[in-house]
Amino acid sequence: MKRRNFIKTISAATVAASVLPVNANDGRILSTKKQTKPSRLKKGDTIALVTPGSYITEQEKEESINNIRSLGFNVVYTDRLMRKNGYFSATDEERAADLNEMFERKDVHAIMCARGGYGCARILPYLDYDLIEDNPKVLIGFSDVTALQYAIYKNCGLITFHGPVSISTFSNFSIKNFESVLVYPTFELELLNSTTENNYNPYGITAISGGIAEGELVGGNLSIIVSMIGTEYDIDFSDKIVFIEEFLEEPYRVDRMLTQMIQAGKFEVAAGIALGVFKLCEPNKSNPAFSGSFSLMEVLKDRLGNLGIPVIYGLSFGHIADKFTLPFGGKAELNAESKKLKMLEAAVT
Repeated sequence: MKRRNFIKTISAATVAASVLPVNANDGRILSTKKQTKPSRLKKGDTIALVTPGSYITEQEKEESINNIRSLGFNVVYTDRLMRKNGYFSATDEERAADLNEMFERKDVHAIMCARGGYGCARILPYLDYDLIEDNPKVLIGFSDVTALQYAIYKNCGLITFHGPVSISTFSNFSIKNFESVLVYPTFELELLNSTTENNYNPYGITAISGGIAEGELVGGNLSIIVSMIGTEYDIDFSDKIVFIEEFLEEPYRVDRMLTQMIQAGKFEVAAGIALGVFKLCEPNKSNPAFSGSFSLMEVLKDRLGNLGIPVIYGLSFGHIADKFTLPFGGKAELNAESKKLKMLEAAVT
């Protein structure tokens, strides 16, 4: 190659790299499609029931149908819902086909995952992202569903929702928050924490690090967030408020996962961190992993307290009865001084 052409090639590559978001540590391009909001729900709309991860029992299926109907919606599902395959609800291809079909169907207004469990990440290569982008609608779930929310937001720009699965306990608190976000949206919504004892939170709402931040909400279950690092579905955390919850992981495991995120540079560019309730994440007293252990809060303060961004623990989301419905991609304000999270705009149209 002639020197002049070589210089032109290098210059073009440099300019291109400068306008694309790049992870600070590994240089991967972490671009996300332009954001899209789904349509709000109306009572009487049809919600599709899917099992993109682990299977549900016949009793759980009936409970799911009753839960959705009690919210004022119709329910549809396919015969793939109960095709048990080991610990999955069906094969990877069948679970993906179910989700693709429900996005394509014009009679379906929203999709609710029956449960998380394990398996959502396995179906990501089989999802039709062009189809999903062309048919935006509400997708709601949490825990393992985090993998779907990552991939769909990354590839389609569609706001999805970290909220109840159909086998969840639909408390009055959870229903009110579900409807406030998806059925009766307002321009701003202050998320007021649950005051009941259903949420397994001995720490209450704790400000681990002070400050106020604004940004898009991204995140979900800690184990799944960590599993996305190094994949094509990972999300750039630049100027984002990262929301995180976990379940049944001892403090040393939480420590390990947060350490991985720190060493991967994930928090270096984040605006703030909103922690839900890490249910049953204290040392196992009956069979401890170590003879001595830090508490969950000691780990959180050690790992997240010196990042220079606001961090709050104990917000009402996670594997608990009283749940917020959080828009994955929605604009929010995290205020560690008042210990509150506020949505800054409606997440549905």
